[in-house]
This record gives sequence, structure tokens and C-alpha cells, in this order.
Amino acid sequence: MTTQSFPVTELVAARRPTRKDAARNYDALLAAAREAFAEHGAEAALEDIARRAGVGIGTLYRNFPTRRHLFETVYADEVNALCRLALEVADREPWEALAVWLDRFAGYMVTKRAVREALDGESEVFAACRESMFAAGGPLFTRAQEAGEVRPDMDFGDLLRMVSGIMATAFEDEAQRDRVLGIALDGVRAHKDPGA
Repeated sequence: MTTQSFPVTELVAARRPTRKDAARNYDALLAAAREAFAEHGAEAALEDIARRAGVGIGTLYRNFPTRRHLFETVYADEVNALCRLALEVADREPWEALAVWLDRFAGYMVTKRAVREALDGESEVFAACRESMFAAGGPLFTRAQEAGEVRPDMDFGDLLRMVSGIMATAFEDEAQRDRVLGIALDGVRAHKDPGA
């Protein structure tokens, strides 16, 4: 599978400017928006995002004419990163590949939470992102399950809902988040009979 097989990859590529200086500003704005959304949710100020990116508000609006456009682009960029990671880890041991991808998925949920209320769940961007996420992570899950590493009584949708539910919880710190996620993933692993 190549990155071109993910619908979200084409969407992200189509929105990104081709001129080098414009692309640098665009990338800086996405990084700043991701950070601001994680800290302040959907109400993050556009002026603050522009300041963090080191550009003027006019540059932000040239790249993202509306707040919705910025939300959708940040969301799609996060999903695209998940798709790229799935390809990067595909040759690792089945459980390791799935666990690395799920850890990144958990981080993505922070961005998703921030923009979820601001966007229509039926948008074209959401549809492309959902399809891409299943196309990227699904094979990692299937390979781990076929290798006997994941319990057979669950599917990929169950796993994503579980991780999403965990990430919707407020944690004291990142260490607690990682600990709780690790406990949950231990429950996902197939238990091998020690006497076998």
C-alpha cells in the first residue's frame, strides 16, 4: 500500500501550497493550530495561532479563509500522519506495529476532541478521514489478530472506540494517560496458555 491509496492524502496534498515559502508558512500555521487547539479547544484565537506560527493574521486567512477550513485541514493533516505511520511500522512485529500506531492514534484524539464540535461529522473531510484511518490501521490490527497477538472476539472498530473513550477522559498528566492506555491494551492482547 502506498500513501496515495488513502483518500485523506490527496485531500491534504491538494490544500498545501506548492511554493516553498508559502508551504513553510502553511506548515507553521498547522503546527501552531494543533498546539492551540490542544491547549484551548475549538475556541483558540486565530490571532494567537498566527502569532505562534510567526506570521500575520492575513497569512492565516490566505491559507485558511474560514475557521472551519482551518479545523478541517488540521484534522485531515493529523489523520494523514496516522496513515503515514501505518506504512512506516508495517514491517515491525505485528503487536509492536499496532501498539505504536495506537499510541499515535491516542495523541490524535486530542486534536479530534478540539475540533469535533466545530465540524459537521458528515463533511467530506470526515468521510475521507474515517475511510483513510480504517484503511491504514485496519491491516495492522488484522495482522496482529492473525498472528494470535490480539483477542479474536473484537474488531478494529471496537478497538478504536475503546481508545477514543479512554482519551475522552481527563488525566492528571501524560504518565497517567500512558498507564491507563497500557492497561487497556493489555486487555486487547490474546492471552496465551502458559502451559502450551
